[in-house]
Amino acid sequence: VQLVESGGGLVQPGSSLKLSCAVSGFTFESSDMTWVRQAPGKETEWVSSIYARTAARSYAAFVKGRFTISRDNRKNILYLQMNNLRPDDTAVYYCAKGPRSSYSLSDRAQGTEVTVSS
Repeated sequence: VQLVESGGGLVQPGSSLKLSCAVSGFTFESSDMTWVRQAPGKETEWVSSIYARTAARSYAAFVKGRFTISRDNRKNILYLQMNNLRPDDTAVYYCAKGPRSSYSLSDRAQGTEVTVSS
């Protein structure tokens, strides 16, 4: 199982970024997928999940209306479109296999760093 995140960077408040997670080693199209993040000095927190069977999406309250999770099953890529970024969105973002209730975050996960600052 391999998940490689990319797309992070340093942006100003109000900006947008689109994160990508390239997946290999399992059947992506039938897998629920999740984004989580870890801000400096804080615990990992759930951000969003997308469900394979229903295509339903769920979001944490603090990103609802600003972030959109999506997937391209042909390319085996998970996305997180982030709009209207705020300084408190600053974190390392990770993708994980599984739904919100039981996702699995690899101990080799690199993540992609997002810094929102003026």
